[in-house]
Amino acid sequence: MTGTMEPEARQLFGSLPAGEEQASARLHARLVAAAAREGILDVAYRTVDTPVGTLLLAATGQGLVRVAYASQGHDAALAQLAALVSPRILNAPGCLDEVARQLEEYFAHQRRVFDVPLDMRLAKGFRRSVLAHLQQIPYGVTESYSQVATAVGSPRAVRAAGTACATNPVPIVVPCHRVVRSDGSPGGYAGGPDAKQALLMLEAA
Repeated sequence: MTGTMEPEARQLFGSLPAGEEQASARLHARLVAAAAREGILDVAYRTVDTPVGTLLLAATGQGLVRVAYASQGHDAALAQLAALVSPRILNAPGCLDEVARQLEEYFAHQRRVFDVPLDMRLAKGFRRSVLAHLQQIPYGVTESYSQVATAVGSPRAVRAAGTACATNPVPIVVPCHRVVRSDGSPGGYAGGPDAKQALLMLEAA
């Protein structure tokens, strides 16, 4: 946990003899369970390795709140969560097993729609409306930024639609990669152009 629990966890783990990974894992699991039981775990996080790099996943009691690419800075994402959601954050992989499983299925061409609860508190107003529309773009289909702006009732707000996609707190799960430029070129993406192209090619296969 950033702030309270994480230093404690590091101190406890640092006292373990080298090679006792299983004991360390058991101790960490007990810390996670205690934090949840005592109501001091507000945000759980873990990382997962994927074909587009290592992703940080974070969730609250309401649902998945953040997916961050390594290029965005995992520490920066956690700092943002501490500032905007709660400083009571703990590395609790088990809380995100279902999200990790569905991502694995997606990259294995076994899943086209994600079915996990979302906590969209990091998106407000127009941006949230854009993200709600993105969830309606089918797998393997793309729309232009102009089409997205029109779909949410603000046809002149093309640049704002692009900003909403760029600041999407849960990329991949909310598929901002399916929004491209009017000429068909990929356009910008929080995970970088290579990641966006990889996702588009994955869904086109």
